[in-house]
Amino acid sequence: MKTEKILGQITSVESFKGTENCLVVGTWLNDFEITGVLGEGGFGVVYLAFDHSLQRTVAIKEYMPGTLAGRAVDGSVAVRAERHKTTFDAGLKSFINEARLLAQFDHPSLIKVYRFWEKNKTAYMAMRYYDGETLKDIVKNRPELITEVWLKFIFKQILEALDTLYKAKILHRDVSPDNIIVQKNGDAVLLDFGSARQIIGDMTQGLTVILKPGYAPVEQYSDDEDLQQGPWTDIYALAAVMYFMILKTPPPMAVARIVKDSLVPLQDGKHPGFSEKFLMAVDKGLAIQPRDRPQSMDEFRRQLGISAFVSARHSRSGGAIHTAEILSDTDEVAKVARIRNAPYTAALPSTQYGQEHRSAISKENRLRAIVIATVSGLILLAGI
Repeated sequence: MKTEKILGQITSVESFKGTENCLVVGTWLNDFEITGVLGEGGFGVVYLAFDHSLQRTVAIKEYMPGTLAGRAVDGSVAVRAERHKTTFDAGLKSFINEARLLAQFDHPSLIKVYRFWEKNKTAYMAMRYYDGETLKDIVKNRPELITEVWLKFIFKQILEALDTLYKAKILHRDVSPDNIIVQKNGDAVLLDFGSARQIIGDMTQGLTVILKPGYAPVEQYSDDEDLQQGPWTDIYALAAVMYFMILKTPPPMAVARIVKDSLVPLQDGKHPGFSEKFLMAVDKGLAIQPRDRPQSMDEFRRQLGISAFVSARHSRSGGAIHTAEILSDTDEVAKVARIRNAPYTAALPSTQYGQEHRSAISKENRLRAIVIATVSGLILLAGI
């Protein structure tokens, strides 16, 4: 595979200085010394660090929702206003839950969490440092990599990782081009769930904060518990990422498509090097109605023409993870974690997916009304 040859020539990712919300280089967090800032978003900071105990380079993610809190003089994280404290605390608990969840998995395409802890009135997770580029960066900087054979190689790994999550009754719901990294050796890794962002977005009623336009299917825009989410939800996002990789632009927003579908199917265009079977499978994954998409990772894999998964992966404990136990000490998060936005909501067992999904089909008219209302709300938010 030419991935290793092309990405292997890239020098290691350089860190940047970061804003005043970032810890300064040289700061120690237990046995870890901060050596740089890898990235900073609205809800967290990712640092490059050296583990002096085990003598290895790691990445450390810090919970830092910049809209709710800032960095105090002593290095701790301080909430900007008392009215934000409940939301901040809920996001913090969700961040810790995600770290605890990921730490239980041992899959090469799921981010590896070594440990997590609370300090500075916030929380941290130490993770394996992945040296590579996101799919978003590859589209911009390495478009020569993108062929059908290469996409099948990359997405077989991601589909298997998601299938592992489903066996533990967990949905990801945050798949996007900047959430998948390809290492220099060609191995792909699905990054974190962005759970704190989703919880905060829910509590502040910020749909535009939670969802990534173009990659979120229509059922994620509704908080109606009758509109079930399942593997088909992540399949839409996966198909949207493939669409982006081929056309260099994401599909139109799902909520806009249900009113007037402006998406041009891939199979209707000319895409040299891509088979009709592969393009048709991507189009199928982008179906507006959930029932029209593949209902499992295995079904989607077969439609794409990807070979069978190597093996089923489990958590390090050797069995399925029961999310109710994970959430038992986080009542506040559990209270706000509705189906639309809670990354730890237990998905239905595979034998129940079809039955529950079919029962939701009769509610299409209701869905259409909800989506139209959502579009109107988004337009109003944009105006504000």
